[in-house]
Amino acid sequence: MGSKAKKKGSPEDILETLGDFTSKENWDNFFTLRGDSFEWYAEWPHLRDPLLSLLKTIPLPLPLQLLVPGCGNSRLSEHLYDAGHTAITNIDFSKVVIGDMLRRNVRDRPLMRWRVMDMTVMQFEDESFGAVIDKGGLDALMEPELGPKLGNQYLSEVKRVLKPGGKFVCLTLAESHVLNLLFSKFRLGWKMSVDAIPLKSSGKPSLQTFMVVVEKELSTLVHQITSLLHNSSLHSNSKQVSGLHEALQNENQIREKYSSGSDILYSVEDLQEELTKLSQGRRLQLTLGGQGYSTFSYRAVILDAEEQADPFTYHCGVFIVPKTRAREWLFYSEEGQWMVVRSSKAARLIMVYLDASHSDTSMEEIQKDLSPLVTQLAPAENGNGAKIPFMMASEGIKERNIIHKVTSSLTGSIIVEDVIYENVDSEVSCIFPSGELMFRRLVFERAANLVQSEALLKDEQLPTKLVSETGKKKNNASSKSRKSGSWRDSVGASSQLTVYHGYVASSYHTGIISGFMLISSHMENVASSGKMVKAVIIGLGAGLLPMFLHGCIPFLEIETVELDPMIVDIARDYFSFVEDKHVKVHIADGIQFVREIDSSGAAQIHGKSNDPSYTDTALNASSAVSHADVEVTKVDIIIVDVDSSDPSSGLTCPAPDFLDESFLETVKDRLSEDGLFVVNLVSRSQAIKDMALSKMKKVFSHLFCLQLDEDVNEVHFALKSESCIEDSCFSEASLKLDKLLEFKHPEIGQNIINATKKIRRLK
Repeated sequence: MGSKAKKKGSPEDILETLGDFTSKENWDNFFTLRGDSFEWYAEWPHLRDPLLSLLKTIPLPLPLQLLVPGCGNSRLSEHLYDAGHTAITNIDFSKVVIGDMLRRNVRDRPLMRWRVMDMTVMQFEDESFGAVIDKGGLDALMEPELGPKLGNQYLSEVKRVLKPGGKFVCLTLAESHVLNLLFSKFRLGWKMSVDAIPLKSSGKPSLQTFMVVVEKELSTLVHQITSLLHNSSLHSNSKQVSGLHEALQNENQIREKYSSGSDILYSVEDLQEELTKLSQGRRLQLTLGGQGYSTFSYRAVILDAEEQADPFTYHCGVFIVPKTRAREWLFYSEEGQWMVVRSSKAARLIMVYLDASHSDTSMEEIQKDLSPLVTQLAPAENGNGAKIPFMMASEGIKERNIIHKVTSSLTGSIIVEDVIYENVDSEVSCIFPSGELMFRRLVFERAANLVQSEALLKDEQLPTKLVSETGKKKNNASSKSRKSGSWRDSVGASSQLTVYHGYVASSYHTGIISGFMLISSHMENVASSGKMVKAVIIGLGAGLLPMFLHGCIPFLEIETVELDPMIVDIARDYFSFVEDKHVKVHIADGIQFVREIDSSGAAQIHGKSNDPSYTDTALNASSAVSHADVEVTKVDIIIVDVDSSDPSSGLTCPAPDFLDESFLETVKDRLSEDGLFVVNLVSRSQAIKDMALSKMKKVFSHLFCLQLDEDVNEVHFALKSESCIEDSCFSEASLKLDKLLEFKHPEIGQNIINATKKIRRLK
């Protein structure tokens, strides 16, 4: 019935007596004082024809079961009974009015039922009624200051008790907050129309009563609202009419978008009927919780798995996606989501996405808040009420200590952290058996699950002077305090955790080096002639790959290219990256760097970023790592190891520009005749991997691939030479590579040689 200020035409003393329209006690008092019938809205002469005509259109067997919620002492039910609809149930939470109405009708209308009941918590079975006729009940619940909670509960009950094909008739003043709730609650799978109840013209403007009718369908279709309004039937103020027309127009625009969109965001109420049963391959997006239901609201995706050979472990499961991972392809794209469903072994998986509103909240609190929400999303056959498991991607980290965090204008938030894993590879434990192993990781927050670089830390006792000479840290108090988490107290000699460059923790680094087997004969010839094999690595990261290569292949000359000066500083300060005559770094755009190696075999490589925010002066001042006018001859190995700035694209590594045909042609031209091109490819989408491969095939005749075990990384190799190593020669080439590599721990070299056996030729 709306706000009290809007009850024009109602006696002031009645309104003052009633007060709060949602109070049971106030209604009891009202009906005690006013025993005669009272019609808040249009009376029977105006309602008879539209109501009786409407009830005839409901395609359900007679007698049609009618429910009148919040009946009050209106004569509406009596008139419907006298018109032939005798199967009527009336409810109201006021025992005073129900007692009065029962006494008034028990003799003349014996088939009519009267029950004291809260319309927001009805005690009826599902699908009990063919029609629910509401005359002002929703308006009374929707006091603006109370919010939509009671109205939400009531309409959810209406949807539950209506039979398929049944109709909900809402007689309302159509105030904006009432319309907003009606339109959103009955958006999916309901047909809706709006009409005005004709009133006789009077000399003064009055509030118009509107009739909103919704018909229940068991579908996920979104229908346009049909408007039956005719100006000739309206005798109300222009503000009320114009407001309704505007609301109808806005809602139909929303529904048009729903009908044409592939990713509709539903509410739980929209899907109440749909979610009771599993539907193989169905995927629906929806909102969970919110005001009156839970502490937080959530965006979620419901996925019903395809049939599988093995039985499902869970009938229903919940997979929580943290904010930092919500834009990753695995959780953001539909293809990735189905991969998660398959790995979860759940017949229905509810993926819940956390956002900024859930920050500073423990996972225990999130699960407690979510539990009642996801319970109503479980299919009816949920193992007789089996507990719904909560899942989340686990890193298996036992301890984590963030030692440095900085934000770059190019890369975004960058984190350096020391971690201890719950479990480490047995091969590492064998090589370094003493105590728990600690690793230092470089992580970009834009792709938090992708560890850019990972280094093993070793505890070494070094003389104080030697520590300052290692180049590991700038020897000043401020830089040491930034990295206090990596130092341990000692007496006498300095005890510190140092990055060990004789081991590569990332399996894809091992994979990259294993591909050198494809040109091991060429490398052997260069080394035996006393020359240097020249390599360009695009993407410095923490500098671990060039440092490892420098240690195990002494005849390798490495030029590393990094776009972000801040990354270079981090590599030096936290990962012990150092330059010498055989290892250099350039702050430059990797694509431009390769292009500036001209076909004659020389280039003027200027250390310059292509980002306009970095001036020449700034670049020269940044750690003094720009090497202007560096001569670079044709190279033997070009490695691309850079991530994409858009994790939702499905291509995590490399950035798409590095797979453009024009760049690949440039790479081929800049390689020496026996040169090798290496790309670290990270994508969970087979379609994207196939696309990358097809681009490389257009340029290179001989392609090879290494799929790493239990990893999404694939390392692709391309040879420039038209002549190519035969598969039968792989073993011999692997032995040559083994002889070229120098390791303090032979087991590390064996991992690389083992990886060569997994390289396969791509047809």
